[in-house]
Parts: sequence; structure tokens; C-alpha cells
Amino acid sequence: MPLVTTEKMFRQAYDGGFAVGAFNVNNMELMQGIVDACKEENAPLILQISKGARAYANMNYLKGLINTALSETNLPIAMHLDHGDTFDLCKQCVDDGFTSVMIDKSHESFENNVAVCKQVVEYSHKNGVVVETEIGQLGGIEEDVIGVSADDVMKHVTDPAEAEEFVKQTGCDSLAVACGTSHGAYKFKTEPKLAFDVIEEIGKRLPGFPLVMHGSSSVPKEFIDLINKYGGNMPNTMGVPEEAIAKAVKMAVCKVNIDTDLRLALTAKIRQVFSESPAEFDPRKYLGPGREAIKEMVKHKLHVLGCAGKADLCR
Repeated sequence: MPLVTTEKMFRQAYDGGFAVGAFNVNNMELMQGIVDACKEENAPLILQISKGARAYANMNYLKGLINTALSETNLPIAMHLDHGDTFDLCKQCVDDGFTSVMIDKSHESFENNVAVCKQVVEYSHKNGVVVETEIGQLGGIEEDVIGVSADDVMKHVTDPAEAEEFVKQTGCDSLAVACGTSHGAYKFKTEPKLAFDVIEEIGKRLPGFPLVMHGSSSVPKEFIDLINKYGGNMPNTMGVPEEAIAKAVKMAVCKVNIDTDLRLALTAKIRQVFSESPAEFDPRKYLGPGREAIKEMVKHKLHVLGCAGKADLCR
């Protein structure tokens, strides 16, 4: 089937109390691991491509991989721009065939954020593309976007009244909210407590409206332990507890972004192969195990999010 927007996915997710996994892709192994997991679990899928991924992989290659995923799986798949930072980039992605784009001006003033988002919404909607926006500030670092410090994450959660006004003024289709999550593998110094009251209040003010959680990787200890065991240096990592994510998706959160966990799975397995088989130089012998680790991790995430087995609802 052709690429889809997230509109039906989110409607089903909101009503059904689950969330769709949004996974970042940069190369073939990541794409295959993610797609194979979703195929085996019959799950809807959002493939996210960032500005950095476009520069690294070349959009023509990525589009070719996505077209192969569509023909191999017949899954409902949306192609989404993650953290677009300008109108021009969003416009280019709409013109390139993306079915969903994110414009992120959350680090600017409310007025500037609204102005640029309205511009993106107008162009995207005219071309049948949906738009994700963001209000509030997360912690950590997402490519070129530097968030607030770990100590200040809870001071910059989304204001529900501002969120309501922002959606009304921009006409966006989904909203990424700051609720205590953070980008990267070094998210927190102590175990986080997400602002579920913020999610609940926004849900009351915007009934039926889909919210998005960024910075939602759980930073699995098994991968950190492998990385450190085989020569890595990643002390003091901490992610978002999966039970907290599972609770959020029972509320108004319909999309959960996962990127860091994919990188950790791939890196852990590559390090393991290099250490256990130091004479190995065939990329298939270390990228293959990495791809398998990605697949198994994504299959697990699909159950945490509750979207396993939900593909048919989202077609």
C-alpha cells in the first residue's frame, strides 16, 4: 500500500489507548530491523527522517528503502520529518513526498513559534500532509537542538493553557509536549517522574487531540552493559522507564519517538563482534547481529506502546 498520513493512526490510537512507534532511520540496517519487527508484529509504523539523516544518507536512498518496505510488508507506514527547523526544510520534505512533517520552533518565543508553524501548516495541508509541532522544552540534545539541563527539565514542561491556544492558532495536527522526558542516553541524574498531570490537563483542554512524546528511549541496561564491557565508555546513563511510557499512551499520547535505543542496540552488537572476533572485517558479520538486535528491541517496544497487532485498524 502507499504511504499514509498519521491521521487515521492517531485516531485509532487515541480511541484504543495505544501509541504508534516513531523510529528514526539513517541506514539500511536500521530500516530493516525496524520494518521486520513491525511486519512480524503487524504494527503500524512511522519512519522518521531527521535533517541530519537526510544529509548523511541521501533522501533518494532512504526513499528507495521505504518504498521497498511498503512493497515487502503492506503495512500502513508514514514518512515523517523529525525536528524540522525551518519552513524551507519542511516545504522541501512535503515536495519530496513526506506524509508528515514536524516544525520545531519550541526554543523561540510563543509568537514566533506560532507564526512559523502556521506557515508550515498552510503549505502542508494544501498538499495533503499533516503537521506536528512542539511547545515546551525538553532536556538533552537532538542533533542541532540543545535542550535544557537535566536539573531544569521539570521547570520547562508544557503549559496546558498555552498548548490549547497554540493548537487553536496554528491548526496543527499533533503536538509534541514537554512532560519531563529528555533526548539522548544521559537523560537524567535520578529516575524521572513524568508530569502526567500536564498530559491529563492538555487532554481535557484538547479532547481527542493527539499528543507526542519525544525523548522517550528507555536506554536499556543490557545494551549499555555490552557497550561498556566491550570497550565503550558510557557511565551514568538513564532513560525513561517503560512503565511511565505505557501509562502515558493510555492517556492522550498517540506517538512515541525512539532513536537513542536504536543506536545503542546497533553499537552494542558491533562492539561485541569486534571484541569477540577481532579478525572479522566482513560488514555483514557485524551489521547483521546489529540488525537482529534492533528488530528484537523494536518488537518489545511495540508491545510497550500497545500497537502490536494494530496495523489493520490503521489502514
